[in-house]
Amino acid sequence: MHDSRGELEVETLLKIVLALLAVFLAFQILQMAIGSIASLLGPFFVLVQLGVAVVIVLWLLERI
Repeated sequence: MHDSRGELEVETLLKIVLALLAVFLAFQILQMAIGSIASLLGPFFVLVQLGVAVVIVLWLLERI
């Protein structure tokens, strides 16, 4: 019976944790940027979101 637990090295685990932390920080910065844009646009931000969704759907359907 072969036990394969614990084969990752500490450096590999640290790289994974640092990569996840970098992704988390990038999402936080993106959320802050989108929040500031939303506060500038006010009620029109919902229309911008719908417009982006429509463009993405049209691109996926290859209509653009």
